[in-house]
Amino acid sequence: MRLLLTGGGVTNPSIRNALVGLLGKPIEESTALCIPTAMYGHPWLGPGVKAWEFAAGQEPGNPMVSLAWRSVGLLELTALPSIPDERWMPQVRDADVLLVSGGDAIYLHHWLRESRMLDLLGDLDDTVWVGMSAGSMVMAPRIGEEFVGWKSPLGDRGLGFVDFAICPHLAVGDRPGNSMEVAERWASKIDLPAYVMDDETAIVVDGDRVEVVSEGVWHRLGD
Repeated sequence: MRLLLTGGGVTNPSIRNALVGLLGKPIEESTALCIPTAMYGHPWLGPGVKAWEFAAGQEPGNPMVSLAWRSVGLLELTALPSIPDERWMPQVRDADVLLVSGGDAIYLHHWLRESRMLDLLGDLDDTVWVGMSAGSMVMAPRIGEEFVGWKSPLGDRGLGFVDFAICPHLAVGDRPGNSMEVAERWASKIDLPAYVMDDETAIVVDGDRVEVVSEGVWHRLGD
């Protein structure tokens, strides 16, 4: 898959242009499936208003579903084990993009495995994965203990689709978020190259190409 790993969604023209480049066509001609599952495992989010806002394209300040896609479907990972594969797998294969919300990355990892969605991901050569926060962090080999909320036998393991870790929501100016001190302490324990980035930054992964796209602030640590 081609990956667009963001902290806060498609928040500026540079990230939007990177998304269009990965799609190879306009957003208005592309079909999307949104995946809100990570929110359910997060103690501050859960399956309430925030999950509805994401799925309904009402994500204030964090555009993903609200980007004027040709069509948007809802893919709820927790429901998939009870549905025959032929009812949902073709829809995943046909989608141009998967829009994966923030929340708890370990909970998301768990349900990607339990739902059998993980079995498909390696075959989706023409699909773009757009992650926000936990939806980006889950692609790393490790999340880091500081970001583990939902407990799992997996510990802080991610999917390992990339060879670096991500610390999102770097606080810049008056914006709330993770301080650089917190990020450096996290990076010192994770034993991986790591990107620390604010919500105006994204990482593009397309084959061997890894590129930071930013109208904000980011740092690479651990090299």
